[in-house]
Amino acid sequence: MIVFAALSGFLAVALGAFGAHALKQVLSPEMLTVYQTAVEYHLIHSVLLFVVSALMLTHGHLRWLKRSALALAIGILLFSGSLYLLTLSGIKTLGIVTPFGGVSLLLGWLMLAAAGREFSRIQPVEGSK
Repeated sequence: MIVFAALSGFLAVALGAFGAHALKQVLSPEMLTVYQTAVEYHLIHSVLLFVVSALMLTHGHLRWLKRSALALAIGILLFSGSLYLLTLSGIKTLGIVTPFGGVSLLLGWLMLAAAGREFSRIQPVEGSK
């Protein structure tokens, strides 16, 4: 998952640069905004996925942590991937996939919260009772 997260972050930066330089004159302002949204969510969630993956190195036994990583990876692919394809191909029906990616990203965040609760049950916070 760390490799996926790192490559995803690399791709987000590369696609962001591509959009800023090559697509500015090609896409309509509306489609450029959609593309920029894809890049923004892609990059933010790649960083989050990297952090979750790093936590898995020491806390891989936490089932919600693993589930969070998987949901985030799927969300990146479906959400940002569908928006990239929509803007570059012009096929509007690809927008049908985007909400599924958004839900997957939301679930990834919720699962991360569940992992935090799971962790707090096995690791008492210093100073707490």
